[in-house]
Amino acid sequence: MSSHTSGLLDRHIAFLEALRGAGLAVSLAEDLDAISALTALDWSERRVIRDAYAATLVKRQTQRPTFEALFDIYFPRLVGAGATTADDDGEGEPDESGVRDNAQALVTFREDLLEALTEGDEQRLLQLAAEMVGRFGAMPGRGPGLSSWSAYTALQRVSPQQLVDQIMAALLAQGRTEEEAQRVSGRRLGAFTRQVEDDARRRIAEEKGPDHVANVAIKPSIDRLDFTAARKSDLEEMRREIYPLARRLATRLTQEHHARRRGPLDFRRTVRASMSTGGVPLVTHHKPKRPHRTELVVLCDVSGSVANFAQFTLLLVFALQDQFQKVRAFTFIDHVHEVTQHFRPGADVADVMADLAASTSHAALWGRTNYGRALAKFEENHSDALGPKSSLLILGDARSNYSDLNAEVLKRLAGSARHTWWLNPEAMRHWGTGDSAAPTYGDIVPMVECRNLTQLGEFVHDLAG
Repeated sequence: MSSHTSGLLDRHIAFLEALRGAGLAVSLAEDLDAISALTALDWSERRVIRDAYAATLVKRQTQRPTFEALFDIYFPRLVGAGATTADDDGEGEPDESGVRDNAQALVTFREDLLEALTEGDEQRLLQLAAEMVGRFGAMPGRGPGLSSWSAYTALQRVSPQQLVDQIMAALLAQGRTEEEAQRVSGRRLGAFTRQVEDDARRRIAEEKGPDHVANVAIKPSIDRLDFTAARKSDLEEMRREIYPLARRLATRLTQEHHARRRGPLDFRRTVRASMSTGGVPLVTHHKPKRPHRTELVVLCDVSGSVANFAQFTLLLVFALQDQFQKVRAFTFIDHVHEVTQHFRPGADVADVMADLAASTSHAALWGRTNYGRALAKFEENHSDALGPKSSLLILGDARSNYSDLNAEVLKRLAGSARHTWWLNPEAMRHWGTGDSAAPTYGDIVPMVECRNLTQLGEFVHDLAG
């Protein structure tokens, strides 16, 4: 095996391990499929190699951004500077990195960037992203363990978002509507920001190795990103994933319900039918299966620390309400408020989200999370929601600001329901630290770690199944 082939194989193995570390389930069979595809392709075309990897390794569209980021690190489009970063006019003195950065250079660069963003020149924008990091994101002389490149520094220096008004004016002059100009300018600025971040990661990967960047700078795929760590852009992507997740779950549940449709063997009917075949039971008969669907009661903490988790869980329950016989939902911070009325069949998801957000104010009297008070108020005002056919699902991090936990109330509520579960969006290693009452409540009802969409989907599947 040549050293070149050996190097590519090592890079392939490292790339797949990074994908697995980011949450993509890459099997040995898919690994072999990728190798088979790659051996039949010309490695001179980077785009073809990327598409071959994606076709054999990426199962869902939500995993594509993570795949793209890792592919760019392990198989970079550029090496070294990636673009000419010094001016040809000889003005200014180079800094320690050899890159000129002065007021005139910044003005000239912003003019070039404005023109490329206005025209939507993708190739030029890729070159400008590399130039921007090299010119304005260099951080020479940093201490041990710190990288020499920073997308944040480059973006702060150039401030491309400040160009939005000029871009919109140019687009309006081209005949676009104001709404279209706003949408196009936002999309182009967002894409350029990601290109700058990608180029900074590429340079850091050359400096520290791709494994370092994969471990510390690449977010997991959206379905494995922690609710509590999600940024605003991540939340939008998660919302878009809720309904595809609900459809996949509903399809699986329907198939499993059909597979389990037959009830237990009806021995007497089977024996009677076998008389016509000399006592040989060629056809078995089964008793009708008693239909059963869960009546679900959801009690949900909507305080700031777990608001994202609460929102996505309630949205998933809303999307899957046909899988349950009946759903009643309640939110709380220190006071309980019923939100069942928002779960109207056929309601628009945006309207449901807005209604749930508006109802949060009714879930607090004092503004501090108090699980003990919320449990007591639920028992006092809504105990009729629970019965032998109902399952109680409690959502929250069990952090109660050192207030009275009312554990006995939780015992009584759990005793009134057929099943009770508690979903906690905190990592299990944090349970019992500080004001966490997770161990106390977890001794009464099963408490399950639920930090991302994947874990949420798996739990709801088991619950509705």
